[in-house]
Amino acid sequence: MKGMKNIMYMGLALGMLFYAVPRMDIRSGFTLPTIFGIVWVMFALVIIAAHLHEILGVDDETKRELAKVKHMKKWQLEQMLQGKRKMLQFKKMR
Repeated sequence: MKGMKNIMYMGLALGMLFYAVPRMDIRSGFTLPTIFGIVWVMFALVIIAAHLHEILGVDDETKRELAKVKHMKKWQLEQMLQGKRKMLQFKKMR
């Protein structure tokens, strides 16, 4: 379902881009509408690139590695807390 959502949003962004670019007046020089049009097109391309990046799964390996690191940090924290509990119990018994 996640991939389908990305495909739908990328298609929507492409549709907006194909609809709007022919209607933009970017040949009139360095004016405010020209700057707006260029920035708008760049923003749309960034959105398309982000969805394409997610669809292709470029960083799946990175996500797996980050999940392993998070799991290890959680385990280390649990071990540290268990160690402190044992020390506290040991001190109470004396």
